[in-house]
Amino acid sequence: MVFRGTITDAPDFDPSVDAETLYNAMKGIGSDKEAILDLVTGRSNAQRQEIVKAYKSSYGKDLIDDLKYELTGKFERLIVSLMRPQAYHDAKEIHDALKGAGTDEKCLIEVLASRNNQQIHALVAAYKDAYGSDLEEDIIGDTSGHFKKMLIVLLQGTRDDPGLVYPELVEEDAQALYDAGEAQWGTEESIFIMLLGNRSVTHLRMVFDKYQEIAEKAIEDSIKSELSGDFERLMLAIVQCIRSVPMYFAKRLYKSMKGLGTQDNTLIRIMICRSEIDMLDIRECFRMGYEKSLYNMIKEDTSGDYKRTLLALCGGDDDLAGEFFPEAAQLAYKMWEISSMTKVQLRPTIRPASEFDPADDAQNLRKAMKGFGTDEDTIINIVVNRSNEQRQEIKQVFKSLLGRDLMKDLKSELSKNLERLIIGLMLTPAEFDAKMMRKAIEGAGTDEHALIEILVTRTNEQIHAMNAAYKHAYKKSLEEAIQSDTSGRFCQILTALVQVMFIHSHLLTKGSYYCAFMSILCTRSFPHLRKVFQEFVRCSNKDIEQIIKKEMSGDLKQAMYGIVCSVKNQPNYLANRLYKAMKGIGTDDRALIRIMVSRSEIDLFNIRKEFKETHDCSLHEFIQVETMVVSSHFMVCGRPYSCLGISLAHLTSSL
Repeated sequence: MVFRGTITDAPDFDPSVDAETLYNAMKGIGSDKEAILDLVTGRSNAQRQEIVKAYKSSYGKDLIDDLKYELTGKFERLIVSLMRPQAYHDAKEIHDALKGAGTDEKCLIEVLASRNNQQIHALVAAYKDAYGSDLEEDIIGDTSGHFKKMLIVLLQGTRDDPGLVYPELVEEDAQALYDAGEAQWGTEESIFIMLLGNRSVTHLRMVFDKYQEIAEKAIEDSIKSELSGDFERLMLAIVQCIRSVPMYFAKRLYKSMKGLGTQDNTLIRIMICRSEIDMLDIRECFRMGYEKSLYNMIKEDTSGDYKRTLLALCGGDDDLAGEFFPEAAQLAYKMWEISSMTKVQLRPTIRPASEFDPADDAQNLRKAMKGFGTDEDTIINIVVNRSNEQRQEIKQVFKSLLGRDLMKDLKSELSKNLERLIIGLMLTPAEFDAKMMRKAIEGAGTDEHALIEILVTRTNEQIHAMNAAYKHAYKKSLEEAIQSDTSGRFCQILTALVQVMFIHSHLLTKGSYYCAFMSILCTRSFPHLRKVFQEFVRCSNKDIEQIIKKEMSGDLKQAMYGIVCSVKNQPNYLANRLYKAMKGIGTDDRALIRIMVSRSEIDLFNIRKEFKETHDCSLHEFIQVETMVVSSHFMVCGRPYSCLGISLAHLTSSL
């Protein structure tokens, strides 16, 4: 196995000299933190254990106790953790996860899903030695169901050796997984537990490839649709570790630092346990997945001696290197292969209401808006629980029965974002898209992100309908509107997308590098492009996403990158757009409404799943928190929420 860590044995190592250095650094008033962190991060874990022994034999004191006394906060936690043998560090993490206030299931999942047999055996022995109890018994007492069963299987440390493959069983195992989940009503969890908990990594990778052929979807997608809760998260972690342990840890590190607040326990645990194994690979996967180096994200998200220690464990800044790594390219190839083979079943959250009575709905809407005040509850419940086709019927019946324009009445009774959302839902999809394009073009400044998002996620049929609706509503073509408000190559690529996968020859200049990109990205089908991007990785050892990030800039870069992300995984692309619309100070309500309305009858359920997987929080919860307002008249579950939040939450949860 090739060493891919960042921390190695120090040359000319003398544990007695190091023990003296640490003693002097902590002697007297105050402590020399820089000397401590430089020495500790400059030694391997095996060497640190020798220093602990030398310190006790020289000074009759426990080095870890002295470090705890001299240091404070996260820096103390990090340095003390580095001084423990890795198995004892894992044991402490598991013990804290089980015995704290509530069980930390994420910690249990991360540690047990990612360790090999040898590491598991060492962990179990260290736990018994440190805490005098049996780890298996403690897990049985603190967890339940299929989640508990899978943890117990992992604790046995009996997975087949990494290179062991049973060729005659590959297809049989893949079929067994398919039969246990996708092929039947309900799920036979025991099959998933037995196979994913015992077969070798190499064997399971082959099984996953065969499963893809049988199910026409990735095993991860089946797990998401068939399992739930902590058991689902555990099985996904196991699959991710089988595919690529570095990629799994890169994702865990990103989640530990993104958003408000840092999950320091996770950050410390991963940086310590992988620093002598595969930190270089994790860094490569991190840069490939998140458009920035792990080094820079740690630098931005932490501070002081704690930050300097983490950066020492990280070992370097990949953004400075500017190179493409073979390991990252291989992972990109595999991702495109999975994407090109997967047939995703799009799942909406809004379906036609049963026992639909448009006349009754029209009457109830009129009552909700008649007289003093408005019954927003009734309006929300009717509008968000009907399909768009049913809403169009309600509009027609409202006029024929009551002689009134429902849209005008809603506009006069509602206000601000709730009005935008309800009116958006009452428009046809084509009318809504046309209106969103108009707002993006004609507002105070062009909303380039909105233009890109709409055009790269719509089908040919949807773009045809949007063009017609725009022409009807605004008396000019959408192409003319875009050309009058944008310029250069960005204008060209938007025009190409509006022209429904066809670029006029006058837009292409012979020999133009950018036009070659546009010609391919705007005229080929998504399945074709997935194969092209996969082959691009094989031929160049580079990923198309990295090429776009490096070679392009500005709005053109955003447009082409949006196309690539949409081709790879459109629900994930839209989940990230939703996250960006809500995170940080202030919410981009227009983007939030636009995506929720336009996708509710297409793939909002898929977007929900991607949001949960990528951002570790449900879209429903995120919307409720981000749209909360201080209001005494509208309460849900004892907490105040805006009508907008209630409406959007309905859209995510209806199914």
